[in-house]
Amino acid sequence: MFSTFRNAWKIEDLRKKIIFTLLILVVFRLGSAIPVPYVDPEVIGAWISQAGNLLGYVDMITGGGLSNATLFALGVQPYINASIIVQLLTVAIPALEQLSKEGEEGRRKLNRITRYAGGGLALVLSIMYYFLLRSQGALLHTEGFAAVFSAIVIVCAFTAGSLLVQWLGEQIDSKGIGNGISLIIFAGIISRWSSVFSTVRTYLTLAANGMPRYYVFLPIIVVLVVVVTVLIVILNAAERRIPVQYAKRVVGRKMYGGQSTHIPIKVNMSGVMPIIFASSITSIPGTIGAFFPALQNAETHPIWAGFFRVFNYNSWGYAVIYLLLIIAFNYFYVSIQYDPIEIANNLRNNNGAIPGYRPGKPTSDFIAKVLGKITFVGAVFLAVVAISPIVLSNVMSMNISLGGTSMLIVVGVALDTSRSLESYMLMRHHKGFLE
Repeated sequence: MFSTFRNAWKIEDLRKKIIFTLLILVVFRLGSAIPVPYVDPEVIGAWISQAGNLLGYVDMITGGGLSNATLFALGVQPYINASIIVQLLTVAIPALEQLSKEGEEGRRKLNRITRYAGGGLALVLSIMYYFLLRSQGALLHTEGFAAVFSAIVIVCAFTAGSLLVQWLGEQIDSKGIGNGISLIIFAGIISRWSSVFSTVRTYLTLAANGMPRYYVFLPIIVVLVVVVTVLIVILNAAERRIPVQYAKRVVGRKMYGGQSTHIPIKVNMSGVMPIIFASSITSIPGTIGAFFPALQNAETHPIWAGFFRVFNYNSWGYAVIYLLLIIAFNYFYVSIQYDPIEIANNLRNNNGAIPGYRPGKPTSDFIAKVLGKITFVGAVFLAVVAISPIVLSNVMSMNISLGGTSMLIVVGVALDTSRSLESYMLMRHHKGFLE
C-alpha cells in the first residue's frame, strides 16, 4: 500500500489529485474545530463523555465535532441516512428503480434526490441537537429575543455545516482520489485516535492502583488489534474466481476466441459500507433517547428504558442487532452490484460459457448460488470482526466497543483508496502505451 502511494506521488496528475484530496480533508478538520456561536462546548462535551457510548459513534465519525458543538457537528450522518433511505426506496418504488437503470443520467438524478433528502435530515437533526443542547444547559442565551436569534443561528450553522461536508465529499469524488464520504469519516476517526494513548495511560494507572487485571487485558487488546487488521486485509483481498471459456469463431480468414479467463467475485464486495450503514441505523435509537432522558428512567418508563438499554453500545442485544444488520446490508449491496441474469446474458452474447453449465438459466443459477455463498461468508466474517470488540468489552469491562467499527472503517478505506490509486496508474499506463 505504501509503495502504491509512493509511486502515485511521482505521477503529476495523480499528485494533483492527492494534494486536492488532502486539502479537502484539511478543510474538513478546520470546520470540525470552528465552534458554533451561543453554545458552551465544555458543558455538552462533559455530558457526552459521561453518557458513555450513547453518542460515541456520531462523535467518532465527526472527529469530536459533536462533543465540541462545532460547525461540522453532524458530519456526514444525515447524508448516510439519506443514502440508506433512497437505496431502500429504489427497490420498493418502480420510478426510482427505473432511474437506477438509466445509466449516468439516472445516477445523477438519484444523487440529487439523495442530496436534497440529506439536507432535509440535516435540518431535522439540527433542530433536535439544539433541543439537546438546551436540555443540558449548554446554551448561552435562553430568554427573550436573544434566545430566538441564537436558536436560528445554531440550527442554520449545523445544517449548513452538514451540507458543506456533503459538498466536500462530492468534490473528492469528482476531482480527488477515493470515495469522498468514506475518506471524511476516515479523517474524523484518525483525528480521534490520539485519545487511545490517554485511555492506555488510564488503564495503566488503574493497574498500578490495585487492579492488576489490566496488565493482562492490555496485551490482549494489542494482539486483537493486530489480528483484526490482518483479517480485514485478508477479507478485502480474498476472491472466488469463476472460470469462463470463450468459444472459437472464424471471421473471414482469422480465428477469434478460444481463450480461458475468469470472473472475479470478491468476498467483501461492498467494502466498509455495511459497517457504516449498520452503525448509523443502530445509533438512531440511542440518539433519540438522548433527547428524552426521562424515558430512560426504569421506574417511571420500564418499557422505554428497556428498549434504550438494548441499543446501548455495550449490550449483548446491540451486538446481535448490529451483526444482523451488517449481514442484511451486505446482501443488499451485493444484490445491487451483481445481477446473475445480466452476467449470464453477457457471457452468452460474447460466446462465453462456464465449463459444465449450459448458457442461460443454468449459468445464472450457478452464479446466483456462488454469490449467495460468497456473500454469506463475507458478511459473517465482517460481522464477527465488528462485534468481537463489543464482546471483549463486556467480558473485560473495558470501553473498547467502538474500536472494531473504527478499525474496520480505517483499514477498509485505506485499502479502497490504495486500489483506486492502482486503478488510476493502470489506466495511465495503458493510455501511454496506446499513444
